[in-house]
Amino acid sequence: MIGGGNDISKHMHNTHAPKFAFFYMLSLVALVFMSLATGMIIFQQINKGIVDVLDTFSGRFNDGQLKFAISALIISAPIFYYLMYLINKSLIKGDLDKDSAVRRWLTYFILLVAAVVMIGWLIGTLNSFLNGELTTKFLLKAITAIGISAGIFSFFLYDIKRDKVKHEKDAVINIFFYASLAVVIIVFVSALFIVESPTETRNRIIDDQILMNFDQIDSAINTYYQENSQLPDSLAALSEEFSYIRTEDLADPVTKENFGYNTKGEKSYELCANFRTSNMDRVINERYYSDRWPHETGEQCLGQKIYGNDDKRIVPAPVFE
Repeated sequence: MIGGGNDISKHMHNTHAPKFAFFYMLSLVALVFMSLATGMIIFQQINKGIVDVLDTFSGRFNDGQLKFAISALIISAPIFYYLMYLINKSLIKGDLDKDSAVRRWLTYFILLVAAVVMIGWLIGTLNSFLNGELTTKFLLKAITAIGISAGIFSFFLYDIKRDKVKHEKDAVINIFFYASLAVVIIVFVSALFIVESPTETRNRIIDDQILMNFDQIDSAINTYYQENSQLPDSLAALSEEFSYIRTEDLADPVTKENFGYNTKGEKSYELCANFRTSNMDRVINERYYSDRWPHETGEQCLGQKIYGNDDKRIVPAPVFE
């Protein structure tokens, strides 16, 4: 009977093995996204709070990276914590044996992948420091990466080495579980205070589209002046003269309200539009339009001048990442 009971137990564990393999592998994916997202949010908060005049890529606040990290955290954190709850519950009930091959192999595999990811992260952080990033930024980012790595390793090493799991709730596991969850929630909430809202992002993109149209109109006006030795009477004359200037290029892309146009002299003119945002506080890598067409929020008329061959026109080149 005893032998038969052991056979039944082994059969049940073998039956559950694919399910728990799935739990562990999916938790690994969720863990990687969650840990990277948490670190990215903290990194961006450091970049936001400590401005470096060098403005290197790694040291520059990037709202796009912050939004990706928030999205990753929203999706991955609930998956990870739910799977950890199911795995721990199965260990307590005895459905998952603590010495099973699935648990031991996949736990160490999780540690391996986490180690590779975090080593790469630490290398990137150190490389940024060697390339001139501020020492304060480097130290804060290094502490963040080491702290996340230490938390992951401590949890899984303790979990795989503990002696008793069946029918016993482990206080240390519960502390790890709730403490890490609290950190993730705090990091997530803090990110909401510095991230650009979807409405702000949409308005900024619309304003940039307007300025792209202004660039195109400005080029056409300069060409028109070179050919006719005078400024056009209206923007409509440009669409009649040049095929690449469409009627929709002369109006707000949303409201369809025509751009304003005023001549201010023989070679000077203004283009007017209603802007939804200000571009005066753009970061360095986004300053092409703010240098070329600086504007505040609301109805703004932006002056430009025709430049001849003997004039110097300095237009900053856009920065691509």
